[in-house]
This record gives sequence, C-alpha cells and structure tokens, in this order.
Amino acid sequence: MTSTEASTASGTSAVAAALALGDDALILSHRLAEWAGHAPVLEEEVALANIALDLLGQARVLLSTAGDEDELAYLREERSFRNLQLVEQPNGDFAHTIARQLYFSLYQHELYGELALGDGPFAPLAAKAVKETAYHRDHAEQWTLRLGDGTEESRRRMQAGLDGLWKYTGEMFRPVDGLDGIDGIDWAALEGRWLAALGGVLERAGLELPQGPRHGAWAAGAGRQGLHTESFGRLLAEMQHLHRSHPGASW
Repeated sequence: MTSTEASTASGTSAVAAALALGDDALILSHRLAEWAGHAPVLEEEVALANIALDLLGQARVLLSTAGDEDELAYLREERSFRNLQLVEQPNGDFAHTIARQLYFSLYQHELYGELALGDGPFAPLAAKAVKETAYHRDHAEQWTLRLGDGTEESRRRMQAGLDGLWKYTGEMFRPVDGLDGIDGIDWAALEGRWLAALGGVLERAGLELPQGPRHGAWAAGAGRQGLHTESFGRLLAEMQHLHRSHPGASW
C-alpha cells in the first residue's frame, strides 16, 4: 500500500468511526429531548435536557468530521444510520430511560476515556467529552440507586428496564469500523471494565445483573450495519420532518 493509499484508507476509516459515534450521540440526544415537558420532576427536566445538549454537541463535532452535519442528520435514510440499537429504544417509563442511560453512559465513559489517552483523530473530542460522560454516568448511577433502593414498585420497574434492554448491550462491544485501526481499542477489555462497573452499581442498588443472550441476534446487534428496530423509523420521521418539509429554509 502506498502512502497515498494508506492516507485515503485512514481517512475513510475515520469517517466510518465518526458516523458510528456521532449517530449514537445524535439519536440518544433526540430520545432524551422527548422527555421535555414530561419528566417526573422539574429537576429532571433540566438534567435530561442538559445531557441531551451534551450529546448533541458531541454529535455535531463528529458528524462535521464526516461531512455536512445537517445533511447527515436530516437527509439520510434509515439504513444509512450507524447508531447502536440500544440508543434508539423508546423511552418507556422513567426507570426504563435510566436503565438505557446506565448501560450507555458506562460504555461511553469507558470508550472516551480510552480514546482520550491516544493520539488518534478523536482524542481531542474524547478529552472534552469524557468530562461530560462522567456526569452522565453519575446521574444514571444515582437514579439507579434511588430506584433500586426505593419502593417495591420502583425496584420492580428498574429491574424490568434493565432486563428489557439487556439484549441490546452486546453490540456496544463489537469493533467499530475504523476505530480499531486508528486507536487500537481493546474491545474485550472495555467490555470487562463495563461489566465490572455495572455489577458494582447494581449490587449497591439491590438489583440483579440480567441474564440472557447479549450477542448473536441480528435484531439486537446490527445497528452498526444500518439495521434498526421498528421504533427507529418513527423517531427518524419526527426528527427529520421540519427539515424535509422546508428544504433550504434559514432562520
């Protein structure tokens, strides 16, 4: 491979990785924004909105690396999105949202922490984002503890959220196209740290680590290949409606 070919391959890999990570942040940001006006208390209205804005900021940087951020967010078709299936899952009740946040924020904090230590193209973003994900992780952990150690009903709902989303967690640790060659992520080690951190939180909350498969089924492991769950089409229609209805509009 010539130096020119190597540079082209590296650039293509960076775009693939930027799309995967950017789509994760964009789609979860939209899901959290759906809580506006519906959060259980005013404090959570603000907290969830702040987390959504953090994720949106990450998405803008990452998608701008891959191309025009508006076109990538609003004009792509469903099969072109590379986000994890976990982040597109409907909010459900508040405990279900917290379960999704716990799984993803633990993963994102570990991943960005590793990227921040490298010298790849995502290191500058990761160095800033890891501070944000530390807050996201703490927020999810504290609510997991409150719900798990609260009433019988809150514990039941939190456990149901964890159990229901468990099958989507395996996809987080499948190598992201482009990221291995750029930053050399050890995905098995990342998964081990995630499981250890998750187990510690659930033990303190009096909750059980879910059982069952986390790998293998296409319906819970192909978001990176553009295969999404039924709810994603409705999410995308809502997110893209205004832009598609008024092409070229400016404010």
